[in-house]
Amino acid sequence: MSEVKVLILTGYGLNCDYETAHAFRLAGANPGLVHINDLIDGTVSPDDFQIMVFGGGFSWADDHGAGVIEAVRLKTNIGDKIYKFIDDKKLIIGICNGFQCLVNLGLLPGLDYDYKKRSVALMENDCGNFRDQWVNLKINKKSPCVFTRGITEIELPVRHGEGKFYCDKSILRKIKKNNQDALLYAKPDGEAADGEFPHNPNGSLCDIAGICDPTGRIFGLMPHPEAYNHPFNHPDWTFEIEKIKRKKGSREQKISPGVKLFKNGVDYFS
Repeated sequence: MSEVKVLILTGYGLNCDYETAHAFRLAGANPGLVHINDLIDGTVSPDDFQIMVFGGGFSWADDHGAGVIEAVRLKTNIGDKIYKFIDDKKLIIGICNGFQCLVNLGLLPGLDYDYKKRSVALMENDCGNFRDQWVNLKINKKSPCVFTRGITEIELPVRHGEGKFYCDKSILRKIKKNNQDALLYAKPDGEAADGEFPHNPNGSLCDIAGICDPTGRIFGLMPHPEAYNHPFNHPDWTFEIEKIKRKKGSREQKISPGVKLFKNGVDYFS
């Protein structure tokens, strides 16, 4: 395949779309911003894309809960097209509000390949307020997740008020048994956050920051990889550059950690 086309949903309070498009462009893909209405009325077909992105923001102002109205609108109007997208072995990624939407749709965790049953939730943060901070994350190396391949740890920003991953104990056991807990909150030394605030910024069960479906082709995460598309995005960029200078190394960084995650998705179709 010569070109990987990425469908990035826009409209009704969604944002981060331009940053996501930029990150995918850096990853070697051809991103397209598509309004949700254009998918619903058939102006644009998902069949023309290989990756579908449910981006961050506040879809429909989160009036009935984060990602709820977006999920209902999409499932009611183009649910069959989304299921076909999955059957065609294409990739879906949901970031922050997009993760919340995927959960409400039932696409995640997709236990037993059932993509219609909602079994987990993203609830209000335990701290009681919106969190806007950078977090340390570690990757579950046993996870089948396409997007996290070759990554062991990463720092990304979070910005959400409803990011606490929660589910029934039996569901949690299945997720962990299948290694679908792809992305986990950690401490700066790489050890598990173990629920400790602010390393785990929302109180997520088992420090879960992102999960995938059993195939690894559908991935949802609360942190924002598109917001780390350049080394200068990191709050400690001046310190990092000084360390490189003192070691007489090159300042050039070909790909940022956030873009690496997207590139894994693009490379999947190579």
